[in-house]
Amino acid sequence: MATVILVRHGRSTANTAGLLAGRVDGVNLDELGREQAAATGKRLAAVPLVGVVSSPLERCLQTAQFIIDRQPAAPYAPTDSGLLECDYGQWQGRSLKDLATEELWKVVQSQPSAAAFPGGESLAEMQARSVAAIRRHDAAFESEHGPGAVWAAVSHGDIIKSILADALGMHLDMFQRLNVAPASVSIVHYGPQRPSVYSINTEAGDLSWLAKAAHTGDAPVGGGSGHQAP
Repeated sequence: MATVILVRHGRSTANTAGLLAGRVDGVNLDELGREQAAATGKRLAAVPLVGVVSSPLERCLQTAQFIIDRQPAAPYAPTDSGLLECDYGQWQGRSLKDLATEELWKVVQSQPSAAAFPGGESLAEMQARSVAAIRRHDAAFESEHGPGAVWAAVSHGDIIKSILADALGMHLDMFQRLNVAPASVSIVHYGPQRPSVYSINTEAGDLSWLAKAAHTGDAPVGGGSGHQAP
């Protein structure tokens, strides 16, 4: 299968204000967020992407554009509601400080699989539709461009954490152990036997090796020799 680079959007105005933005319109990257997204776009420039798929929310579209602008050929760039932020329902737009006093907050922290947001969706529903979207696009890119294809998905923190938890074989109740910072990069290859997670929450480092990465589907016994830049 292909390899997906999971990119969280850069820091947003809601992040700065301490608000749970959810799906509210008009939440954009702040100045630092634009700098973060530009740096991620520069970092990914070493990898010829066959496509960029984004959540339809502004902060993700803005981040995706920084990536596309650094690609030598404009990659296929659709939006997918499967990568949309969690539907936090009545929690949307409220301050994180206030939400931390809610009983549901404790459930979200300790037993996410049982958490359902009033008027919104459950975290289990969020994971199911986001993983399905990633696997659908991954299979399509592999079919069109071959098993060496590399593509990027630009989405949100909880979405990416849930995708990584699935790839790692972790129960959703453990996904809060993962951290995904603004504009960070995580990498997953969906092989024929199992997903391989190459990185989580990275903000720096050479990615040029992805342009020539060979995937056999087998895990290297003993750890292997690592990836070499072309």
